[in-house]
Amino acid sequence: MAYMSQEGYENLVAELRRLESIERPKASAAIAEARDKGDLSENSEYDAAKEAQAHLEDKINKLKMAINEAKIVDTSRLSNEAVQILSKVQMTNLTTKAKMSYTIVSESEANLKEGKIAITTPIAQGLLNKKEGDEVEITIPRGTIKLRIDKITI
Repeated sequence: MAYMSQEGYENLVAELRRLESIERPKASAAIAEARDKGDLSENSEYDAAKEAQAHLEDKINKLKMAINEAKIVDTSRLSNEAVQILSKVQMTNLTTKAKMSYTIVSESEANLKEGKIAITTPIAQGLLNKKEGDEVEITIPRGTIKLRIDKITI
């Protein structure tokens, strides 16, 4: 089961619809086109089209599973007392004095460009259940960082 926002759930559903209504017909058309070119035993286009279709079907199945297992978090019931999923955390790197802000989301919603980090990342794990003003040391692949939590919002 994966906890996620309503927006994240809707994005998964939209992606599934796009794959099923646009990409699946394209894959079928590519197979049909390659099949029309003759001998399938020596037809690399046909093999490539079949492989692309298999990858697409795998992606569709994974999306369906994620949608079926999704547990949408009711943000009205969340508190900004401590860091949890869907918390937006403003913090300061105590070594560099750099300010940063991340929203903690499910893995399927993570997007670093949008400031959304997966709840499974070392930084998110190190922040969970911490409160404003807390200082935490978190081990990341490049070493250890020391952060101060400045503000938590939902």
